[in-house]
Amino acid sequence: MAGAAHLTTPLVSTEWLAEHLDDPKLRILDATVHLAPPTEAGADWSQSSGRPDYEAAHIPGAAFADIIDELSEPDGGWFTKPTPERFAAAAGRLGIGPDTTVVVYAVNVFWATRVWWLLLANGFDNVAVLDGGFGKWTAEGRPTRSGTESYPPAEFVGTPRPELFADLDEVRQVVESGTGACLINSLSPEDFHATETLSYPRPGRIPGSRHVFVAALLNPADGTFRPVPELREIFRDVQAEPGRKVTYCGGGIAATGDALALHLIGETDVAVYDGSLREWTSDPTLPLEVG
Repeated sequence: MAGAAHLTTPLVSTEWLAEHLDDPKLRILDATVHLAPPTEAGADWSQSSGRPDYEAAHIPGAAFADIIDELSEPDGGWFTKPTPERFAAAAGRLGIGPDTTVVVYAVNVFWATRVWWLLLANGFDNVAVLDGGFGKWTAEGRPTRSGTESYPPAEFVGTPRPELFADLDEVRQVVESGTGACLINSLSPEDFHATETLSYPRPGRIPGSRHVFVAALLNPADGTFRPVPELREIFRDVQAEPGRKVTYCGGGIAATGDALALHLIGETDVAVYDGSLREWTSDPTLPLEVG
């Protein structure tokens, strides 16, 4: 095969990936992270790298994309997006150059959507998420390998798109004015309607938020994204509001799942609020809707 095809969708199937495994221009990334909520007041979420899982079994050829250390800004908070320079260096180490195609997967798909979003935000478009992820791949009896693999280093080339991330000031202006964007909370109904919380400094949601639980976007049987007509129905109230769509969650990970679904249904002005509730609820002067 001369080279990987240009991707026109943010999702590729396990069948597509199996057919392209031998493509020398393909870069497959395992982005698995494990996260567990706090069990007592004052504690924080625990995070651990998925590298041991990757080393035990991964899709043939895949390299490990380290979100915790390499694809986040050190000391920047909770999985804070890296600077363009830091991201370019990390992407180059993963072998992502201008003539490559990237497919990202994870045990939990929303870590893969996070890497997909980071690549888009840094000007790299030829990237997709493996629909159904590693779970669907293994359920179909497809091959895996153990150990560690890597790709030849490359020079990452991309023009950053800062508009793909919303910051605290933008979200505050939306809340204060009631205009400028539709805010979308990606968390569970329990989190959206919370009156108490162990997960954040204060319970509640950003005022005016719509609610689209990111897990509801997936087919329970195999973890693939629901068909576009079903996604449009899920986002019906969101799409009824004109203009920019800003997704958020607890720390900017699950929100990228809503962002991918919005792309699937044709929304073009989408941003992720990177600080999300961890940042918003840490400032006691910022308003919340509770219950």
